[in-house]
Amino acid sequence: MSANNDSIQKTILVAVLLCLVCSVIVSGAAVSLKPMQVKNKLEDKRKNILAAAGLLQEDKSIEEQFKQVTTRIVNLESGDYATDTELAELKAAGYPVETFDQRRLSKDGTYSASLPGNIDIASIKRLEKYAAVFLVEKDGAVDRIILPVHGYGLWSTLYGFVALQSDAETIAGLGFYAHGETPGLGGEVDNPSWKALWMGKKVHDASGAVAINVVKGKVVPGNNKEINQVDGLSGATLTSNGVSNLMRFWLGEQGFAGYLKTLKGQGV
Repeated sequence: MSANNDSIQKTILVAVLLCLVCSVIVSGAAVSLKPMQVKNKLEDKRKNILAAAGLLQEDKSIEEQFKQVTTRIVNLESGDYATDTELAELKAAGYPVETFDQRRLSKDGTYSASLPGNIDIASIKRLEKYAAVFLVEKDGAVDRIILPVHGYGLWSTLYGFVALQSDAETIAGLGFYAHGETPGLGGEVDNPSWKALWMGKKVHDASGAVAINVVKGKVVPGNNKEINQVDGLSGATLTSNGVSNLMRFWLGEQGFAGYLKTLKGQGV
């Protein structure tokens, strides 16, 4: 009887020790691989920023290409760049400029707030106080302004970047790097042909209101709103509406409108 008990105890002991060894190996691997994961995540983000601005060159390293991009942190409430004091506070809280994580910031109650439903047209639920913007300069002047955008489509939140030309008004490109929309339908937001339709479109109408939107069906050539319209995604009305809503939100008063106004006032 005791021999059987000893056998069971030994089996359990071996199983426990095996679990502990495996846990140590997995934990060690996770810790050792974390720097590489952080680097890869940052490189992927930079790649998507360059792609949205139409600057990505596949034959050159992302690190080298990103040297032309300057990252700045904007206070969305004031529309101005964050002060040195604000930047120091953000860095101390784990949000340095170099690896600024806006998605994580939006979940931090210290730096974000819930949005009332009547103004949350992008269905993002919370709005962060700060956002990272990316500037490309040529000959000492701003040539591209790249802004992060996100909002809900049909099945998921779409995360991406919209690039504006130096007038802070004309769209130079749009791209999404994360979403869960239906392949072949809402997933067509990734289609290069559809993304190309955004180039040259204007953010505002003649009255100064944010007017950029995705229409249902095709844009009617020659109509007086054509400059603000993009063809809808076939069979994906809700995703199309979601893209319209997130663009109007982030380019509107709750998003980057104040910042863009400041840039225009500086004559970019």
